[in-house]
Amino acid sequence: MKPTRRQLLIGGTVVGGGMLLGYATLGSSRPERAQAFAAGEGEHFTTTWLKIDPDNKVTVYVPHSEMGQGVHTSMPMMAAEEMEADWDLVQMVQAPADDVWANGPLAKGYIVGQTPIPSALTGVVDASFFKIAEMMVGQITGGSTSVRFTGQYGMRVAGAAAKEMLIRAAADKWNVPESELTARLSHVHHAASGKSATFGELAAAAAEYSPPKSPTLKDRKDFTIIGTSKPRYDIPSKVDGTAQYGVDVQRPDLKIAAIRQAPVFGGSVKSFDGSAALNQRGVTAVVSTDDGVAVVADNYWRAKQALELVEVEFDDGGNGSVSTESIFATFHDNLENAESEEDVEIGDAVAAMAEGGDLIEARYEVPFLAHTCMEPMNCTIEFKDDKVEVWVGTQDGLSTRNVVAEVAGVAPENVHVNNFMLGGGFGRRGPSASNHVHQATKIAKQVGGPVKLVWSREEDVQHDYYRPAVAAHMSATLNDKGEPTAWVNRYIRKDEPAEASHIPYAVANQSIRYVESPVHVPYGAWRSVAHTQHSFFNESFVDEVANAAGKDPFEFRMSLIGDNPRHKAVLAKAGEAAGWGTPLPAGHARGVALQQSFDTIVAQIVEVSIDDTGEPKVHKVTCAVDCGPVVNPDGAAAQIESGVIYGLTAALYGDITIEDGAVVQGNFPDYDAVRLAQTPEIDIHFMESDAPFGGLGEPGTPCIAPAVANALFTLTGQRVRSLPLMNHDFKAGPRLASAAD
Repeated sequence: MKPTRRQLLIGGTVVGGGMLLGYATLGSSRPERAQAFAAGEGEHFTTTWLKIDPDNKVTVYVPHSEMGQGVHTSMPMMAAEEMEADWDLVQMVQAPADDVWANGPLAKGYIVGQTPIPSALTGVVDASFFKIAEMMVGQITGGSTSVRFTGQYGMRVAGAAAKEMLIRAAADKWNVPESELTARLSHVHHAASGKSATFGELAAAAAEYSPPKSPTLKDRKDFTIIGTSKPRYDIPSKVDGTAQYGVDVQRPDLKIAAIRQAPVFGGSVKSFDGSAALNQRGVTAVVSTDDGVAVVADNYWRAKQALELVEVEFDDGGNGSVSTESIFATFHDNLENAESEEDVEIGDAVAAMAEGGDLIEARYEVPFLAHTCMEPMNCTIEFKDDKVEVWVGTQDGLSTRNVVAEVAGVAPENVHVNNFMLGGGFGRRGPSASNHVHQATKIAKQVGGPVKLVWSREEDVQHDYYRPAVAAHMSATLNDKGEPTAWVNRYIRKDEPAEASHIPYAVANQSIRYVESPVHVPYGAWRSVAHTQHSFFNESFVDEVANAAGKDPFEFRMSLIGDNPRHKAVLAKAGEAAGWGTPLPAGHARGVALQQSFDTIVAQIVEVSIDDTGEPKVHKVTCAVDCGPVVNPDGAAAQIESGVIYGLTAALYGDITIEDGAVVQGNFPDYDAVRLAQTPEIDIHFMESDAPFGGLGEPGTPCIAPAVANALFTLTGQRVRSLPLMNHDFKAGPRLASAAD
């Protein structure tokens, strides 16, 4: 059936008119499903993300999950800014896990980034991005993409398109030129006649027009919503306790499952006897998920207690002899002997090193890291004939739907996902880290539903998708002026994002290469992904090179930044704000680090001392940040603060170790975190530039570990080349008595 004009317009334009063509190409079922969400009488979708009701309320459908990053507020702000909506009349709904909400702007941002698309190809390309998003089931929340991709390519353009459609509706209604009309605070005005109409009054007529292909976006100087600190939609419910997370789900006749998994990754259940557990009060079933055994009961405590009575034998999948030591031994052997693959080759680093000069060499290691989200992994599943209902907090509702469909053996359209707020995510609740969803589906399929699977903290720590352990071999040469002539880096495993290992410094000869070295430990996205490892390697090593050159590490960086004015401005601001070079109390020292990640540049300068027990104490972290325009200053500051604390936890304590193929750590007593009393003062300076919107959920994390390690070298003379810091003894550092910058 050929889609009607009305059906095409429900989809509207997501990016410059592209969604119009996408819907025309892909058929009418998706727009029909979209209109089903406009359930109220007289409500209209003007574009995919926006709905206007007769009471002049604007609803923004946000295709990202809320896990504390404030995306449920920043996305509506970006749409409302371009739409000229009255913020008091704007409300937010999380987009359902349905193909109609596949995030085309997200796919566009990932594939094209900031590269302009010729205007003649805009519609075709954007239709393709929507199709790509659908094929990728793209509704992911991660990679600091919400503002810089969905916000820029989706929300702003959708808002601008909606405004132009509303202005056209008013022009036709009043028979006046569109150029004489203005939109402001959810009204369209005609100054000459004094006429005005609300968006709600114009919505039905506006929805009959084709969305403009390339709506005009506002100049940044004209922003009235972006750049202001709007109260976040998610905060009130978190304060009064009404916020709902996946673990809060209650259903009639709900059963709770606790699970014990094969301790060695790759292992499986060989046999089990659940008869003793089945005799316990409230227990209804004991089942295998192939990788573990679950007890189902009428509450979690009974399920967990009965689980201790299950006799189970696991195999080790052939990985029972693997240890942290053997993993790193393999890494270093491969770095020395295996063939490497090109990452960056500039000039001829080998030839430059052969010419001589001072040679600096170092080996670095960083461990596996767990996510330890405050809300443990959980998922509720209910089978109803050939349909499946899911209640879960996930970073990608569409991917979760498809995972459940595959495990359950049903069509994706027969799975309905109810997505909740996330009590921590950082990649752990992403599409590639969904073992708890697999298990919950298998359990519910065997015992009926609804069943809520809840992991213990021990299972969470010992069966994560970890930040990868990585090793790197670094070397550099200096000429007689103390200038680096070559930079060589050999590291383990190319990870996302591709540019994480790159340096902002103008070294004429660079050779950055990697070696793949597989491990049996499952790994996945962790806050700022590969930037945490490579920032530690690069920013620690550039400090080593500065020390070998006899130069101040801050000034050394400034001299090497070269043709990177944003980097230089950010670093200079951090130095000024932190008072680099000014006197410090006895026993204190400063350290510095600089990193660009997710289109945002961050410089951090820390002030550190050693306490009476020999443990590093971070007193202050000064952050300079260039993320382009800041959408919500309060929320932006919270993200940088959060990133610093998350990264400091990893730097001080994060260490997942492997013995006999399994994780040693099991809970917070042996996988600690920074507490309130240990949290430093965090001083943040945003430097808005003409750069495109950058991410903020992750860029605060990478710099803190190298900055602290560099300060400790100044303080103690001890160079840290492996993390966490708790594994090092700083009690007898030779410089403690007279440390300064």
